[in-house]
Amino acid sequence: MIVDVHTHVWPNNSVFFGDFLAQASRMRSQPLDLISRYDDYCATAPGVTAAICFGGKAKLAGLWVDDVDVAAYVQQDPARLIGFLSIDPTQPRWQEELEFGHQELGLRGIKLMPMYAGFFPQEARLNFLWDYAQRHGLPVLLHTGTTFVSQGWLETTLPRHIDVVARRFPEVRIIMAHLAHPYEGECVAVIRKHPHVYADVSALHYRPWQLFHSLMLVQEYGVWHKLLFGTDFPITSVTESLAGLRDLANIQIDRFHLPIEQIEALIERDALALLGLTQ
Repeated sequence: MIVDVHTHVWPNNSVFFGDFLAQASRMRSQPLDLISRYDDYCATAPGVTAAICFGGKAKLAGLWVDDVDVAAYVQQDPARLIGFLSIDPTQPRWQEELEFGHQELGLRGIKLMPMYAGFFPQEARLNFLWDYAQRHGLPVLLHTGTTFVSQGWLETTLPRHIDVVARRFPEVRIIMAHLAHPYEGECVAVIRKHPHVYADVSALHYRPWQLFHSLMLVQEYGVWHKLLFGTDFPITSVTESLAGLRDLANIQIDRFHLPIEQIEALIERDALALLGLTQ
């Protein structure tokens, strides 16, 4: 079993505005095609049992994907795809969008972009969202870590803010995306502390030096079981991500190395059960 907890639904370039696309060129050294084509995903996703997919809403950064588009994407393969809704709490009527995405569109979790939209996840206005997620069993995945968008609010993305949320709403399943790089140490401290807070390793394999050291922190703190596999498609693919993770087991620096058994366990972890998303 492989569960990919981090894939994007970007149906066309009209969902990007302002200078988002121009700034996105900083993400990787090679040119990027940001359109999500499910056929392309399938072609590079052998063995994937399920994939969580979401759009994203962040007026500040220049990204807006309607949740209707996410629901339509899921219908291409509803047995494998699990859609998450998105909200931007700086915009009006976001509470109605949350309820519509869940109750009318059948989306099963929430994606938040604090840095890209310009808000802190522990703000009082977000209590409605966290309470709703806890009551309805909706997992919440947040972008944490760095960004390529110059107008983004870096201070909102620190893992310490999730510590505040998890203390207030301890039953919500929370995923911190990208192991919160380059704040991995803080991320590790938070996921160790809270039973239902996890981190994914999406979009990290092409920085192998950083990822090796990040996973050494994971090993030293004993939190391998709190890591979930993810890709960040279409930024990268399942095959690239698997190869990049497995290659890390070949690194030996003095007495430090990463056990291939732990890497394989991460790849095969049943994230659906941990997140309460089993059918």
